[in-house]
Amino acid sequence: MWLKPEEVLLKNALKLWLMERSNDYFVLQRRRGYGEEGGGGLTGLLVGTLDSVLDSTAKVAPFRILHQTPDSQVYLSIACGANREEITKHWDWLEQNIMKTLSVFDSNEDITNFVQGKIRGLIAEEGKQSFAKEDDPEKFREALLKFEKCFGLPEQEKLVTYYSCSYWKGRVPCQGWLYLSTNFLSFYSFLLGSEIKLIISWDAVSKLEKTSNVILTESIHVCSQGESHYFSMFLHINQTYLLMEQLANYAIKRLFDKETFDDDPILDDPLQITKRGLEDRAHSEQFNAFFRLPKEEILKEVHECLLWVPFSHFNARGKMCISENYICFASQDGNLCSVIIPFREVFAIEKTNDSSKSVVISIKGKTAFRFSEVKDFEQLVAKLRLKCGAASTQYHDISTEVPISSDSADPSDNIEVQSLTCQRECSKTVNTEALMTLKEKMKEQSWNILFAERGRGVSMFRTKKTQDLVIRGIPETLRGELWMLFSGAVNDMAANPGYYADVVEQSLGTCNLATEEIERDLRRSLPEHPAFQSDTGISALRRVLTAYAYRNPKIGYCQAMNILTSVLLLYAKEEEAFWLLVAVCERMLPDYFNRRIIGALVDQAVFEELIRDHLPQLTEHMTDMTFFSSVSLSWFLTLFISVLPIESAVNVVDCFFYDGIKAILQLGLAILDYNLDKLLACKDDAEAVTTLNRFFDSVTNKDSPLPSSVQQGSNVNDGKSHIRVDITDLIRESNEKYGNICCEDIYSMRCRNRLFVIQTLEETTKQNVLRVVSQDVKLSLHELDELYVIFKKELFFTYYWCLSYPVLKHHDPSLPYLEQYQIDCQQFRVLYHLLSPWAHSANRDSLALWTFRLLDENSDCLINFKEFSSAIDIMYNGSFTEKLKLLFKLHIPPAYTEVKSKDPSKGDELSKEELLYLSQLHVSKLENEKEAEAVKNSPEKGKGKADIQAYLSQWQDELFKKEENIKDLPRMNQSQFIQFSKTLYNLFHGDREEESLYQAIAVVTSLLLRMEEVGRKLHSPISSAKGFCGTVCASRGASEEKTESSLEKDPSLLREEPQWSFAFEQILASLLNEPALVRFFEKPTDVEAKLENAKISQLSCRTKM
Repeated sequence: MWLKPEEVLLKNALKLWLMERSNDYFVLQRRRGYGEEGGGGLTGLLVGTLDSVLDSTAKVAPFRILHQTPDSQVYLSIACGANREEITKHWDWLEQNIMKTLSVFDSNEDITNFVQGKIRGLIAEEGKQSFAKEDDPEKFREALLKFEKCFGLPEQEKLVTYYSCSYWKGRVPCQGWLYLSTNFLSFYSFLLGSEIKLIISWDAVSKLEKTSNVILTESIHVCSQGESHYFSMFLHINQTYLLMEQLANYAIKRLFDKETFDDDPILDDPLQITKRGLEDRAHSEQFNAFFRLPKEEILKEVHECLLWVPFSHFNARGKMCISENYICFASQDGNLCSVIIPFREVFAIEKTNDSSKSVVISIKGKTAFRFSEVKDFEQLVAKLRLKCGAASTQYHDISTEVPISSDSADPSDNIEVQSLTCQRECSKTVNTEALMTLKEKMKEQSWNILFAERGRGVSMFRTKKTQDLVIRGIPETLRGELWMLFSGAVNDMAANPGYYADVVEQSLGTCNLATEEIERDLRRSLPEHPAFQSDTGISALRRVLTAYAYRNPKIGYCQAMNILTSVLLLYAKEEEAFWLLVAVCERMLPDYFNRRIIGALVDQAVFEELIRDHLPQLTEHMTDMTFFSSVSLSWFLTLFISVLPIESAVNVVDCFFYDGIKAILQLGLAILDYNLDKLLACKDDAEAVTTLNRFFDSVTNKDSPLPSSVQQGSNVNDGKSHIRVDITDLIRESNEKYGNICCEDIYSMRCRNRLFVIQTLEETTKQNVLRVVSQDVKLSLHELDELYVIFKKELFFTYYWCLSYPVLKHHDPSLPYLEQYQIDCQQFRVLYHLLSPWAHSANRDSLALWTFRLLDENSDCLINFKEFSSAIDIMYNGSFTEKLKLLFKLHIPPAYTEVKSKDPSKGDELSKEELLYLSQLHVSKLENEKEAEAVKNSPEKGKGKADIQAYLSQWQDELFKKEENIKDLPRMNQSQFIQFSKTLYNLFHGDREEESLYQAIAVVTSLLLRMEEVGRKLHSPISSAKGFCGTVCASRGASEEKTESSLEKDPSLLREEPQWSFAFEQILASLLNEPALVRFFEKPTDVEAKLENAKISQLSCRTKM
């Protein structure tokens, strides 16, 4: 690697470096202790320790090139190398391209300037793509070289960043370097001859957290495959931890959770990930989450400034955050003052002429925002004016404010869509104006005063007063408007005019599994509410749910979405309800409504963590924390709508749209705290569930304007007197007691627990697969477990470094457990080489290919773990007959295909392209045939509806699948038998009984051919079998060539004579007569040792080490 020219002191360096080559202008040196026998003694150990600990060029590489000029004491380091081959290339290049030119210059100064310029030019050209985005390209290049030297990972493994730190082995810290790359966490240390090299793949991390104890003041704890690792002594531990968290979650998404990763183009190419990019991404995510902006928004600029707050007559200090479509402000002083200004609302941006460095932004509602003490405010004004011009063009047909539902006196009337005609049948049932209580009017008046002071709409000031009013409950007439505002759905709707009407039209008449489930649940959605006792309400609910299923087929429809959407439709117009559902499913509750409800499981884990922190006595009492998960699942999925009376649940939804998941977590803690004594007195889970259900029945909303016919009256009069709990008091108490839980902590806990939840799901998948497979193989559960880990890791290695792979399918959790992970022929070959006891054979690539083709029964060029383990099991634990039958089947169709390498110099070795091509030969069917057969055999034929009878039939066939009879096996023809004999010869090579095995196989072959000759004497006076018998009995190496040549030189003879063939029983009977052959195939092999070696070799075979 070329280095930026820097002066070095050669006087002291001679103690650490040895000269290898030199000329008038350059010196090539080797680091003392490197490449010497015994490591160079004590000096070598000390040098190695210095190299590991110190952050200098010396630590990077054992070779370097210095530039010198005659009669000068100044030396410049210009190149370094990890090995002799690399540094020699650089030396040769200097001799061929630079040396001749240097003789032209008159002065040493000109020579030095020329060399420096040339080296800098090489570095600039080399680093155009790779290091341009790094903060310090030169240091990063050095770290990259050390990383490659220490770990030898493939070039596609992108180093993101590196840190100096200590790794704790027991109670002993080892100082070294931590490298964070796209797929691995790596650590290297060398102290006085003791080398520590640690590589942990991100996908194996199940826990990542910051910890502190008596010994370690602050450290990062990484748990991988049951082992704990501690790293400490970081200069910036928070920054390091956040990057590690991002990389771990990125790997988890990419490998286990492809549903969400598909929507993430930023991380689609691992080679583009940089430290700065990850930091920017984290800031953007936090920015969007805090201000409830669309996921596509990217934070561009942040400015420290003051915002004039007119109703309080003071300047609030905070940060102005600017993205492509929004200007946002959040205060730092705890006043909870925040503002969102969409560019579509801005009509003027001005700057003041005084010394306040102010920017004034005027919006269409006759409101102006004054930001002062803005650094570089003149440039900022110019940028904002450009953005404002673009935004006003983009949104020219959008009204200033989204139509709000307060125009209608009846919240039920909002169930409508402008493009579709709907009747207003609900207006007589619920008339908010007639039923509004005095408290409701007072609440509405409070909000009107707030609007007058702080503005109304997207750009209103949001303060502590806003939160207090939300906690009291939003008035019925304002609920739809404020839900749209606080959730950010108003921005989605403004950015996509006409989108909902188009989706409704396109989804009309679609019929699939989602629409069938929607139809089934329509009548179960708030059946007690008048709005859903008529076709009008039901039709609106159907349209919203079907439109969303059409928009997001990965989620489609999930139970609980119907309950949530029903409540949204009570207070918002149909199109608004759709965008509110989008905001909930895609932003506010991410991954809640996918197939595995990962988001809900993660938040349940966060909830359990908060219970441990805030209610430790409850944690001590409960023997199993999973009780809280089972109880709280419906709380999170339906925002308490399914457990609380509807008039109380809407107040919870108010707080959720304002505070996000924080409101649900706080309320959950408050409920458990309120019932603490009763829960501590419970003897089992059933009693605790009953206690909580009674509590929910006692929750009321004394301010609700809804009549008793709409309220869930069954819960009000249950024949027993319970203390009534007002929902407003409960929410207020949750804020007072647990309001200190901040959004940043929840975000961090979500990231941390996501790793644990997904790894737990993966462990469940593994256990289910092992349970199924263990019934059919003789491998022990421990051996199967190890084999599964190796199988899955091989698949992941391909995902690590092959961005576009045509055959491989990404992990799909909706598939049956066995089909979730499948490998192709190339991956199978690698595993075959690592695991098969027959992998020492010269034609091992051919054997791997034929074995793969045999296992690939459905001809999709992929095999699952059950198929893979069945082959390995026979090779290790099969009887003599089973092993021989496997070898026999490998040499007859459909497994067998003639193999000829394009490159004769490689012998029997096949290239990746040849292997993949041959694996697909003679097995691919026409697409329409495949589809027809798939539909015919699939239990899910028809309209996506599962055919239970077909599933049962398939299951029964599997159970009663009869043992394959050896008489049913087809006969082996002469060319196949020749290859079969060659395979046996290859298998015996290197065995202790090699000679006797060769003699035995020669005897068997002769016997078989004589038997066949007797059977064919009537057909042919001249038999080619004799010729073959002679060649087989000949010596080992020559026998194989003669076997082929004797039959290939005269193809006309083969055409004239009838083809001879052998049945499996003939071959088996003949081989059983030879004790040496029986001993060979029944020889026990240590499976565990083989698996352990495979785990170690799996990564090392891909590295350059």
